[in-house]
Amino acid sequence: MLSRRRFWISTGACVLFLLAVLAGMPFLGSSRIDFDRVLAGVSPDREIFVHARLSRVLLAALAGGALAVAGVIFQALLRDALATPFTLGVSSGASLGAVVAIFLGRPTIAGLPAMWAFAFAGAGLVMVVVVWIASEERRMSSFTLLLAGVTINSMCMAAILFLHYTATFGQSFAIVRWLMGGVDAVEYRTLAAVAAGIAPALVVTMAQAKHLNLLAVGEQWAATRGVSVNRAMLTAYVGASFLTGIVTAMTGPIGFVGLIVPHGLRLAAGADHRVLVPCSFCVGAGFLAACDTLARTALAPAEIPVGVVTALLGGPCFIWLLRRRRPALWS
Repeated sequence: MLSRRRFWISTGACVLFLLAVLAGMPFLGSSRIDFDRVLAGVSPDREIFVHARLSRVLLAALAGGALAVAGVIFQALLRDALATPFTLGVSSGASLGAVVAIFLGRPTIAGLPAMWAFAFAGAGLVMVVVVWIASEERRMSSFTLLLAGVTINSMCMAAILFLHYTATFGQSFAIVRWLMGGVDAVEYRTLAAVAAGIAPALVVTMAQAKHLNLLAVGEQWAATRGVSVNRAMLTAYVGASFLTGIVTAMTGPIGFVGLIVPHGLRLAAGADHRVLVPCSFCVGAGFLAACDTLARTALAPAEIPVGVVTALLGGPCFIWLLRRRRPALWS
């Protein structure tokens, strides 16, 4: 039984963590800046803080929060502790779309970077195909969803390898760099568009938190408790896929955020999705923003792709979680 006190303590701590990261990370970098000069609008401090660092930290936060929530949803939906935002092929579809854009040499489409447009279209196409394959007589199960997603994921990865093999040297470098995942500074109107796309999916997910609790136990259990299983699974899958697609289109595939954040929070705050979803967003946002800051400062002025940093940090962290595992990790 979730108490109001436990909910506010857990979410409050996670919100404070996120606010601390957002307040501190923009000040870290290879160039020292004076906040008084930033407030006064003096160059170059203002440009470095506002346009180069703050927008990048905010994009990393949005991406990390969305990936962490998507990981929570897929783990509940598939009842698989190893499920991630990439398990059901949406991220691979987005990556394939971006690789096609690189291969075709298209810089922009309708004023947008072609990689963003192609990646989002690829994610949407994979989502539709997986739902079509997994649905039988308007019924969907976690087993068929998993099989369909893994199959489509393998096909997309094979197509990526083929295009990479036939690409030119410059295209090959761009493909590898994309597949490493990375966060860049963007315009604030782009940030607003990403936030506007993520927000509805988060609201729907939070509204489905009780259903996710039941689906994580089993579909039959959820059905006996009055849940429309097919509708709940479809809503959860589409919501998580949309979060994954929009983030991957902007940043490329960034791993481990959707795996270690949910499991770490299950150990700390329990497995109730009414707490897990908002806490995952806050902690995932802070985690990726901190990782991206490390990526751009560790070897400054060179930058490490943030996907490499999350993998290097996430692997040992997940092993540590497994070593101190308790029933709360997946219960």
